Amino acid sequence: MLKQILSKLPRKSSKTGDHREHGGRHSAYSSVSGGGSRSSDLGTGKSGNLSLPSFAVPNSTADVGWKAANSKPNGNHVVSSYEALPAFKDVPASERQNLFIKKLNLCSVVFDFTDPTKHLKEKEIKRQMLLQLVEDVTSANGKFSDAVLQEIVKMVSANLFRSLNTQPRENKVVEGLDLEEEEPSMDPSWPHLQIVYEFLLRFIASPETDAKLAKRYVDQSFITKLLGLFDSEDPREREYLKTILHRIYGKFMAHRPFIRKAINNIFFRLIFETEKHNGIAELLEILGSIINGFALPLKEEHKVFLVRVLIPLNKPKCLAMYHQQLSYCITQFVEKDCKLADTVIRGLLKYWPITNSSKEIMFLNELEEVLEATQPTEFQRCMIPLFHQIARCLNSLHFQVAERALFFWNNDYIENLIIQNRKVILPIIFPALEKNARNHWNQAVHSLTLNVRKIFYDLDPDLFKECLLKFQENESKEDETKAKHQNTWKRLEELAENKDFSSEDTLETRKSIGNGSSG
Repeated sequence: MLKQILSKLPRKSSKTGDHREHGGRHSAYSSVSGGGSRSSDLGTGKSGNLSLPSFAVPNSTADVGWKAANSKPNGNHVVSSYEALPAFKDVPASERQNLFIKKLNLCSVVFDFTDPTKHLKEKEIKRQMLLQLVEDVTSANGKFSDAVLQEIVKMVSANLFRSLNTQPRENKVVEGLDLEEEEPSMDPSWPHLQIVYEFLLRFIASPETDAKLAKRYVDQSFITKLLGLFDSEDPREREYLKTILHRIYGKFMAHRPFIRKAINNIFFRLIFETEKHNGIAELLEILGSIINGFALPLKEEHKVFLVRVLIPLNKPKCLAMYHQQLSYCITQFVEKDCKLADTVIRGLLKYWPITNSSKEIMFLNELEEVLEATQPTEFQRCMIPLFHQIARCLNSLHFQVAERALFFWNNDYIENLIIQNRKVILPIIFPALEKNARNHWNQAVHSLTLNVRKIFYDLDPDLFKECLLKFQENESKEDETKAKHQNTWKRLEELAENKDFSSEDTLETRKSIGNGSSG
């Protein structure tokens, strides 16, 4: 089972000893602050910690800054002049907030990274100033004011919210292609984007960020744009987005219903429209932690989310990109409410792949995890359609599908469920077992089938013999029916050769064909 869901959350570190207001002097650089306790709705069952990267802070005693002039209406800027901004230690306490805002304004200028030879000096100055801002927000001592919050969100928005240049993926999502082996597309502006993401993460996590005040700026529009970035092809960006959105969900309780709804809309577009999205796995990791913290009994809206969103997510062709995270989310529901097992299993059967063997193996893996959390009474409600499907998998010519289905008997809990209900299950799967034992082409499948047959024979020889007798009777009937069909077609061929189609012969032949078909 999935070992980590949202395993990469930053550790909470103690604040540096040299506290200051929004612009105090620089202190030794430390790892990211955790930012308060997590809400119970987020859950902590399977979360881990991530040590986020530390950035080198410039050694200069004064902050080097620059001004941007001739701003264009579309938000682009032409750099015209530069000036050195004083260090926080060199200005009075009353001026530190203004200096902090000036730095934010300067860092709001966006450079073109598609040409690595342009604005090299300016890019380096901005990078160093971003690093200083990261340290400033980390060691802040005192609540961020309304003016500062507004400028922080403005700077972050200017740098992060952009059009994603995603590559066409229509031809990538095909059967049998491992999308995880595709080389990810790295954003050339990442050296700056990473620091902006680090700044945003530390700002959200900071205990000095008042959620009641900040939610006016970290609003629904901001969150919607942040969610839009999850389709980035750069896995480093998606990792930061996952951690930041999870922090926002934990800190801004008023936004929780909106965040869940917005994520649902992304899933709906994937299922019914695009069938492609880069960030589904990361969004499901966030939801896995949220589901883990759901209170019992489950709300009806959460059950609707399971039925209308999570289970249909098994349908898209790109399932391999996020199946592990999806399986964890679905299993969490069954573990919290055992009565949902029947709903989940029947949902899997509804979307069971017909011609995609790799997806069948994923479905069988997910099915085993669900069955491990299924109670005997719920198992009995769905075992008949379930084992009709398993029987079809046992007879699959794709040896990995047949082998994976036979591995159910290696799971002690599932084997006990089968044994307890053998009088219903064995008659369903016995024909598949017998056919495999006689003529399956793969030796491993053949051996595993014999082992399963032996389990049933040793456990209940009378039932086994009864199923064998019935199988032989059905086999004899099938042989007779097949012989009738062959005789009928042979007679038709003879009549056609002789061109002797009397009305009586034709009527009699039609009746025999009809009787053979019904037989």
